[in-house]
Amino acid sequence: MALRINDIVPDFKAETDQGPIQFHDWIGSGWAILFSHPKDFTPVCTTEFGAVAKLSAEWAKRGTKVIGVSVDSAESHKKWKGDIEKFAGAPAGFPIIADEGLAVSKAFDMLPAEAYLPDGRTPNDTATVRSVFIIGPDKKLKLSMTYPMSVGRNFAEVLRALDALQLTYNVPLATPANWDLGQDVIVALSLNDEQAREKYGSIDVKLPYLRTAKAPPK
Repeated sequence: MALRINDIVPDFKAETDQGPIQFHDWIGSGWAILFSHPKDFTPVCTTEFGAVAKLSAEWAKRGTKVIGVSVDSAESHKKWKGDIEKFAGAPAGFPIIADEGLAVSKAFDMLPAEAYLPDGRTPNDTATVRSVFIIGPDKKLKLSMTYPMSVGRNFAEVLRALDALQLTYNVPLATPANWDLGQDVIVALSLNDEQAREKYGSIDVKLPYLRTAKAPPK
């Protein structure tokens, strides 16, 4: 069964280039992002992991841990990080899971159940392992996205989505299309106009069911 929004994400033990982890313990009490790629030493993935490395201060500012995963070995990850850092001009301080047995990829429904690693495999053998999972402090999946082999992920969008998730976490707010940090937000329909004004101050009633307010501080 596919992993759905608000499912508790799988817990697992795994080796990484920084040593063994227990996933839920590694997440701790904050936010986490698991992002995957088909194979080390490939061009698009190197640019993507470089983008993640360059955003290290932004992840930290948001109390969010990031962790990569691929079906290559921990030793391969260590060697590949040299290329990532050379390309990005920034240290890749995040761990990368060595999912050589496909256990994590299958637990997160990134590969068919019958998938296996053939000898001399190519990136196409693990093509669907190109996903992003944003996980909340409650260990539940908050957002997921999967990309094809030919399209590099936009980590500015991942950061924007993380901001929206953190701002609306357990509060009666939502974000409109194309929202960016600092812009107005949508008041949930669970509040009437009086309750909305009491909670968020002035509201802009654009339609009876579409009311906006200034975003509260994170």
